[in-house]
Amino acid sequence: ELGVERVLGVDELKAFVEREMKRMEEEEEEEEEEEEKKSGGSGEPKLFLLKGMNSDSGNFATPASFEGIEKFNDVRDEDSLFKCIAECRVTKSPAEVDLLRYTNWISSMAHVEVMRACKPGMMEYQLESLFQHHTYTHGGCRHMSYTCICACGPNANILHYGHAGRPNSRLLTSSDIALLDMGAEYHCYASDITCSYPVKGTFTVDQRAIYESVLAAQVSVLRELKPGVSWLEMHREAEREILKGLIKCGVLTAAGGDDAESVDKAIEEMLDADLGAIFMPHGMGHLIGIDTHDVGGYAAGMPERSTRPGLRKLRTARVIEEGMVLTVEPGCYFIDPLLDMALSNDKQKKFFNTQRLKDFRGFGGVRLEDDVWVTADGCENLTLCPRSVDEVLNVMKGGTWPPDKDVIPELKRAWAVCKEGKMEMLGM
Repeated sequence: ELGVERVLGVDELKAFVEREMKRMEEEEEEEEEEEEKKSGGSGEPKLFLLKGMNSDSGNFATPASFEGIEKFNDVRDEDSLFKCIAECRVTKSPAEVDLLRYTNWISSMAHVEVMRACKPGMMEYQLESLFQHHTYTHGGCRHMSYTCICACGPNANILHYGHAGRPNSRLLTSSDIALLDMGAEYHCYASDITCSYPVKGTFTVDQRAIYESVLAAQVSVLRELKPGVSWLEMHREAEREILKGLIKCGVLTAAGGDDAESVDKAIEEMLDADLGAIFMPHGMGHLIGIDTHDVGGYAAGMPERSTRPGLRKLRTARVIEEGMVLTVEPGCYFIDPLLDMALSNDKQKKFFNTQRLKDFRGFGGVRLEDDVWVTADGCENLTLCPRSVDEVLNVMKGGTWPPDKDVIPELKRAWAVCKEGKMEMLGM
């Protein structure tokens, strides 16, 4: 039997392959012809090698090799294994969901601790350090799933901020929104969570308007997410809610008036003009598991990548299946080069209130990101972070978490806690 206990060193590969190939040949020779027909076997052992490209990263899995492997050239198969493994990783087993539930729990609690500590005068890297300390000290998570993004103030419009060139080095000010995208890894399984909140502990009117637009997008997607829906349509649903919020706060205008019918018509016209991609220039979410951006997004035989702005940034275009685990991460950003580009585009500039837009130059952005498991009839949110405005502000004031009452059941948060090394579901 193979398993974690039978992982072999590279120097043992040659002997293992030769031994196993010889064993299978001997077994095939001993089988009776009738049994061969029943099993549909070819009577010839195969050497399956992992080779293929991750459609998300563009990185290749290079097949294993050792001196003398060429003698198996007639029976080597470099096509089947990658496709099979990638497809196996698209949906998760119950054991995998348990691990993902744990990584989400410890990462959610770490986000809460950072939220409580955040205040003007801190450095972005201090927020990163607090998160890493909590997940390792209290959760045994030695590694992060990716480089922490602690983007505050205008830095929040840099989608993958926190890299070596911009290493979470800004001093927090009282006017900043903090966008913190951080997730711990446990036993190779990732979490990917983003929280956004005002550094000073209270929202301005404009900050709250953008925050609630993004939250409405997240709620709308989670309400619709279930097997059989298109991931592209989920992205569009998030864009609709964000555009609706921008109309409400005056950044965009609906030419026909502010009644529901006119607003809905204007939003569809905005989507046709690809205006959603100006404010949310990334995909609405991605598969997650052993990789933060897990494999299988654009596997052979699956829907191809869209060429439309915004939609082409999606890391998969698949129809949703039971057992998938995906991030749901709508965001709204004010990125000067994209805004300037839109204002020079005849199809897009007509929707802007340019005077009101000036109030949001340098705002940064807001993103909310949860990890969600697709069930037979809907979905279950594995992430347990404060999301409503009241939840966020209460935690920033030192309030307890998890709360006594779920004030946004539409988020479908599956409340749980880890006790004595086991996840225990909570009634809420």
